[in-house]
Formats: sequence, C-alpha cells, structure tokens
Amino acid sequence: QVQLVESGGGLVQPGGSLRLSCAASGRLFRLYVMGWYRQAPGKQRELVASITSGGTNYGDSVKGRFTISRDNAKNTVYLQMNSLKPEDTAVYYCNTGGSGQNYWGQGTQVTVSS
Repeated sequence: QVQLVESGGGLVQPGGSLRLSCAASGRLFRLYVMGWYRQAPGKQRELVASITSGGTNYGDSVKGRFTISRDNAKNTVYLQMNSLKPEDTAVYYCNTGGSGQNYWGQGTQVTVSS
C-alpha cells in the first residue's frame, strides 16, 4: 500500500504565501506522476499542479502564482503558493499515480482570509 501525508496548510491573509509538502511511502514502484488537487465546499475537485520526470502542469487559476517541485530522493512533492487569494481556500490533496494506480492523501486545509 502507498501512504501520502500532506502538511503545511493553515490560515493566511490574501497576498500571503504557504508551502505544502507531501511525503510518500510504501510501494512506490512505477508511480510516475505526483500532484496536487483541491476541493472547496460545493465544488468539484480540481487539478492544481502535477509533475513527472518530463515536466510540470498547472491549472489555469494558479498558473504564475504556484510552483510544484519534487525531491525524488525523499519521495516528497512540494507546492509553493504565492499571492494567495480567498478563492484559493480549499482542502488540498496530494496525489500520485501511474500504470493504472492512483492514491490520495487525507488532505490539508488552506484558508485565505483577512
């Protein structure tokens, strides 16, 4: 089994920054993609950012503000979030997948409010 543990969420004012981390453990062989999704109350879960050995991908609403990175030696993916807006408020979920596999973390709450 694969375990994903998110950390770094919290309360921040508009314009502020947060850095999320996701540590993966377990049977990680052939899990090629890592990424972040988010879900706000009453809304569908949406892609925030993803990363593979070949590059990165971002949702349109966060492009230019968020940066995803990966430390393969630590099996950890990060999400640097800058210029945060109230509409970024959501539960952020770490995800990894590949070769028909798909795993999710429990999520970490990010609240952007003055």
